[in-house]
Amino acid sequence: METLLHIVQTINFYLSDYILVVLLVGTGVFFSLRTRFVQVRCFGEGMRRVFGGFSMRGGRQKGGLSSFQALTTAIAAQVGTGNIIGSCSAILVGGPGAIFWMWIIAFFGMSTIYAEAVLAQETRVVHADGTVSGGPVYYIKRAFQNKFGTFLAGFFAVAITLALGFIGCMVQSNSIGQTCGNAFGIPPWIIGAVVAVASAFVFLGGVQRVASVTEKLVPIMAVLYLLGGLVLLLLRLPYLPETFGMIFKYAFFPNAILGGGLGYALKTAISQGVKRGLFSNEAGMGSTPHAHAMAKVKTPHEQGVVAMIGVFIDTFLVLTMTALVVISTLYAGNGPLAGGAAEGIDQSNMAQLAFSSVFGEGLGSIFVAVCLLFFAFSTILSWNFFGKLNVAYLFGKRATAVYSVLGVVFIFLGSCLSNDLVWSLSDLFNQLMVLPNALAPGSAGSVLPGGESRPAADHENASLSPLIPYFFFLFAAPCLGETLPDRGRHPFDNAIPFSCVPPILPNPLPGACIPPALPL
Repeated sequence: METLLHIVQTINFYLSDYILVVLLVGTGVFFSLRTRFVQVRCFGEGMRRVFGGFSMRGGRQKGGLSSFQALTTAIAAQVGTGNIIGSCSAILVGGPGAIFWMWIIAFFGMSTIYAEAVLAQETRVVHADGTVSGGPVYYIKRAFQNKFGTFLAGFFAVAITLALGFIGCMVQSNSIGQTCGNAFGIPPWIIGAVVAVASAFVFLGGVQRVASVTEKLVPIMAVLYLLGGLVLLLLRLPYLPETFGMIFKYAFFPNAILGGGLGYALKTAISQGVKRGLFSNEAGMGSTPHAHAMAKVKTPHEQGVVAMIGVFIDTFLVLTMTALVVISTLYAGNGPLAGGAAEGIDQSNMAQLAFSSVFGEGLGSIFVAVCLLFFAFSTILSWNFFGKLNVAYLFGKRATAVYSVLGVVFIFLGSCLSNDLVWSLSDLFNQLMVLPNALAPGSAGSVLPGGESRPAADHENASLSPLIPYFFFLFAAPCLGETLPDRGRHPFDNAIPFSCVPPILPNPLPGACIPPALPL
């Protein structure tokens, strides 16, 4: 077992620190350039679509979900234990400057998730009974219309079912059991049993019950955590200038706090920020497109800009709040970590120590435990739902009942067991599912005049044009500014599925973002 654990951890190291970082960062930069930075141009539109018709009572939809329900289901998956423990890990290993690189990667990730949501809408399938199926398996098969595409889609479906549906839910349940057990003195297995029963109740209600719970739970948990963090920051107000100063200073000169040479320290800070940021907001990982595919919207672009706000909320609000709380209490003002790592402080207790330093030991631990309970439970609901969609793709709808039962069992076992191999395998499958998902968006799409205003697909024959896989050309000379001699423009300008909308649209929506025309 020790040998297998070592092999899995070695594979995880190379995947997370090198292959996936390059692939996902490259994808974010690529789509930012090809959409003329849609995350900037259309940010206001996205906020208006999310909060303009805000409602926590979206009701039962006849097939699919409302746009807000799809967003909250996606955010439930994005905002999990990684927003607390993952942020602390990045800061502890990479220094406070790692947060700056998290912001950078989230900025580019907003364009990636826009592309995922748009393509999920384009390739979704509406069945005869009105139910909707969609997600990476559908646009992967459309991107590669051969046996290779079928293999990649099946590989993704198996990987996400294992990574999120089973083992991932065990990890979340384990975090709930350990944190709440320490805060309230309740045995973890009892907490696990309660979480398993509550999860089973939601699972039995299908996607509509999942959406009904997340549309209420996500706003409540986000507001609760942000308010608690804001109160702490107000009490630590004199240290906020130093906090932001440390983030920007140690982003470029992390050796001052990490020690060692500048090159190694800078690599550590950047890699930690990029890696933790990517796996926190899940842009490019292929999980959230399942929810966005089910949104009932007029055009794919509408859900694309809504999806971007999910990354913004996950990283720039929730994860950043954790970072500011930790740095302002444990680093600023000659805190216990001001000189680097300290004995007795690790990623699992940094947030509790930070809140406890201001709120008191009892209240601080309880606050973090309750927030973590909300975060992890909502993640369990969404991850199980994403896994169910892929089980239905692999084995048919009848298999989803067995999957749900097994999912409940894994949730309970997760609260009782702690095994390094299990957690490492979860990381492995989590990272492996990124590979086929990241390759597909640049290889399939629709090319229509005014593509962003195209109606959402509602059948299996949505017209798509296969393209040259973009990742082979990601770092080629044309991407760096060279032009074709005959036309003087980028070779992908006539093929990229997420190119800008022409400057003139018939009856554009009020406030809709309209990018400039492409140069000829």
